[in-house]
Amino acid sequence: MATTPLDKLITLFDTGLRTVFAPAVAARPNPAASESEAALTSAQKKDVAGLMRINHVGEICAQALYEGQALTARNVEVKAALEQAAREETDHLAWCESRINELGGRKSLLNPFWYGGAFTLGAAAGVLGDRWNLGFLAETERQVEAHLDEHIERLPAEDARSRAILAQMKEDEARHAQTALDHGGAALPAPVKAAMKLAAQAMKRTAYWV
Repeated sequence: MATTPLDKLITLFDTGLRTVFAPAVAARPNPAASESEAALTSAQKKDVAGLMRINHVGEICAQALYEGQALTARNVEVKAALEQAAREETDHLAWCESRINELGGRKSLLNPFWYGGAFTLGAAAGVLGDRWNLGFLAETERQVEAHLDEHIERLPAEDARSRAILAQMKEDEARHAQTALDHGGAALPAPVKAAMKLAAQAMKRTAYWV
């Protein structure tokens, strides 16, 4: 039986609800599993929980972006690449949530808003064509790599569990960016890159607290 537009809409709505409200389940082992918990101070735990909340929001947005981009992607291979990357981003979502819980923190209260906004951007990027769709993905992943570097530097030296998670996430993001370029992603204009960076900075400042 052919999939109808209503079927697709229901599936997308269900995916969004699961991403925002249900605990994510990772397919790969948590990179922090082999690392011992450090004796962090209350202030350190609060700061790291804020950083991991930012990264969790980033993964909520990544899921939404990939869903939106896959919805409007024209090429079957591009769609498959986006769906594979989304599955790996689900691992990130689960690992970040687990670490937030370990630190006694909470997820962002604005996750439904983050998801909706990112899905809209992803779908819009897809409408522009696969080259720009993939270019948007590659630039997003590059900027995520940069902020992961910042967070790794900011972590307490003894916090090996958080560092292991962020290091694996960074490796995956670099691979996703390269995959997007290998499939024909176009370089985005400088003003678009700057606007994306400004939006990401606003998200990070907000998600750290809310």
